[in-house]
Amino acid sequence: MEVKEGPSHRLRKALFARGLRQGYLSVDDIEQALPPGSMTPAERWLLYFSLRAAQVEIRGEPPVDAPRQGAAQHP
Repeated sequence: MEVKEGPSHRLRKALFARGLRQGYLSVDDIEQALPPGSMTPAERWLLYFSLRAAQVEIRGEPPVDAPRQGAAQHP
């Protein structure tokens, strides 16, 4: 079975390796490394999930339980 790797796959692998080496990546690092439209929303979510699972700190993102900007606030 042959596995095909496109440019986006190679970019993600390089980004992941950098995160493992440094121990962290910023949201800007991640977004700038990946060309717009190179990943579906599900693939992008999986990348962030995989980085966190590998204990790569993602800097510059709101805490998980923080309300999102524009979200309705409930008392």
